[in-house]
Amino acid sequence: MTESNTKKVLTWLQNAVGRVREFAYAEPTAPPPERPRIGVALGGGFARGIAHLGVLRVLQEENIPVDVLTGTSAGALLAISYASGHTIREIERQARATRFKDFGNWKLSWLGLASNQKLEHYPRKFLGVTTFEDLKIPLAIAATDLGSGEAVYFSHGQLGPALRASCAYPGMFVPVEIEGRMLVDGFLAAPVPVDAARSIGADLVIAVFLEAANNRVPSSIVDVIGLSFAILQRHADLEWRARADIIIEPIVKDFLWDDFEKTTELIAAGEAAARAALPKIRAAIASKCGTETSKINPGQV
Repeated sequence: MTESNTKKVLTWLQNAVGRVREFAYAEPTAPPPERPRIGVALGGGFARGIAHLGVLRVLQEENIPVDVLTGTSAGALLAISYASGHTIREIERQARATRFKDFGNWKLSWLGLASNQKLEHYPRKFLGVTTFEDLKIPLAIAATDLGSGEAVYFSHGQLGPALRASCAYPGMFVPVEIEGRMLVDGFLAAPVPVDAARSIGADLVIAVFLEAANNRVPSSIVDVIGLSFAILQRHADLEWRARADIIIEPIVKDFLWDDFEKTTELIAAGEAAARAALPKIRAAIASKCGTETSKINPGQV
């Protein structure tokens, strides 16, 4: 072997040894940060709850996953619908067709003006699900114990009774008895069930609150009840706000409790509010991941 070839071989060997040493002593590559489990907590609002569809549509279009869902009252109904696996379009079609007669009937009693017994069959009849275990997304539903004033959360077993209790608006619907407890609408104790979302696994919670107007002239006893509770809600100690990572508040004040025929406008209000909140949502996700916001591209988290 010539001197020239010998030098080439030695140079190659030295380089090879250097590469092996670099590999052996290199700092291990850090694994990519884990994405936080995202929970969406939906507040109540009768027909105004249709605005939740707009929020969910934007999250879906922007590839922001929903790992956990919770709901109060109308929010519970929309949460079940979405968690059942139905598409936004299918849920929207059902929302357009929904009327009071589909979930309640006027039946005056000492405990309420109407019964929401029909609502117990809604998940099976319209969504094809009967238990929490049938759902595609973990879900918790909030109701209020009329005796203790505490929030009661359902996340297992039959959907119908839990949904009915969560939607038993005081004064309007008769309370629902479950396991010896008299339960009414969840909005009294959990207007937006943020704590419930964390209890079933959410690391980051997006809360959606639907405020009702309280300055219009009432035209029925239902309006009187609703306006009264709206005033109470404004002055309540809203602890859930401090516990939510992001709060989305669609502008739905001007919609009435039974404005089901205004589905298009309600969904649009939800979409507008969700799109306005996207920068904060992405920043919150990035913060939980420990990455820079700028590294998260629109439509990707």
